[in-house]
Amino acid sequence: MMTFKQLEAIYWVARLGGFSAAAERLHTTQSAISRRIQELEAAFDTPLFDRSQRTARLTEKGEEMVLLAGQMLAQRDAATEAFSRPGVVQRRIRIGVTELTSMTWLPRLVRLIQAQYPKVVIEPDVDLSLSLRDKLLASEVDLIVVPDAFQDSRFVAQPVGRVASAWMCKPGLMDASRPVALPDLAAQRLLVQGDRSGTGVVYGRWFQAQGITLRDTLVSNNMIALIGMAVAGLGVSYLPWRCLSPLIADGSLAVLRVAPELPEVTYMAMHRDEAGGSLVAAVAALAQQCCDFSRLFQTGEGDASHALAGGSALAAAIQLS
Repeated sequence: MMTFKQLEAIYWVARLGGFSAAAERLHTTQSAISRRIQELEAAFDTPLFDRSQRTARLTEKGEEMVLLAGQMLAQRDAATEAFSRPGVVQRRIRIGVTELTSMTWLPRLVRLIQAQYPKVVIEPDVDLSLSLRDKLLASEVDLIVVPDAFQDSRFVAQPVGRVASAWMCKPGLMDASRPVALPDLAAQRLLVQGDRSGTGVVYGRWFQAQGITLRDTLVSNNMIALIGMAVAGLGVSYLPWRCLSPLIADGSLAVLRVAPELPEVTYMAMHRDEAGGSLVAAVAALAQQCCDFSRLFQTGEGDASHALAGGSALAAAIQLS
C-alpha cells in the first residue's frame, strides 16, 4: 500500500534531480528518501529507477509514477486546504519577489498572509526576475511576482499591478524644464538594468522597437545602486517615480519629460499549477489585492508616515554611500 510520504519522495527526487535535494526539501535524511522509494518499488514489484549507472535515472514506470504522484499530491493538498479553516492551515510558502516589490508592498503582503493564515510560515526570497523564474522551475519557491518579461506555459500567471517609470537624473545634469527627444536622451550615459532583470528585459525590447541603440550605458541589476548613481550625477536612469517622490520633492532627483514616454511595466504573480494546492493561488490573489508601487516600505498600518520615513531613510543611505 503506497503512502503519501513515498509519493513525495519519488516526486521530489524527480523534480529536484537528486536524493539529497529531495531530502532537504522534505526535511528528512537521504537514507529515509531511499527507503521510501525502495518500499514503493517493493509494493509494486517494479523498479522505478535504473541503478545500473552512477546517476539513478527513472525507468519508464518510474516516470509514470512521478506523473501519478504529482496528481495525487495536488489533490491531497487541495482537499486539505479546502476542508480546513484558513486559521489552521499549516505549511511553508516561499515567495520570490524583485527588489522593487521588497522596497514597497511586500511587508503589506506578509501582514495579510499572517492575518489570514497565522500558522503558515512565510519565506520571502528577493532576487532578479529570471533567477526567480529558474527557482520556480526548480521548485525552490512556490510563487513569484515579477515583471511580465517572459511567457511560460508551465506557469499559471495573473497580473497584479503596474509600475510607471520616468527618466530621472541629478538636477542640472540635463535641462528638466524642456521636453527631451529620445535620441537626444540616448546620447547621454544611461544607467540601466541588465538582462537578468525583468524591467531591463522589457525596456531593452522597447528600445529596440524604437530603433534606438544605447552606446554609453552603465548596467546594474541593483535598484538602490541605480538610484544612488543617478543622485550622484553619473547618468540618467529609468526609475519608478511614484515611490521615489520624496527624492524628487527634496531635490535629489529631477524628472525629465522624454518623448515618447516609457511604457508601464506589468507585474505578474506566477506559480506552477501542480502540487501547490489552493494556498498558493490564494496568496497570489492577496498579492493582487495589496500590490501598490506608489509608496516605499508599506506595512498596512500608517503607510503614509512609513513611506515618508522610508523616503528619508533611503535618501540618507544614498547620501552616506
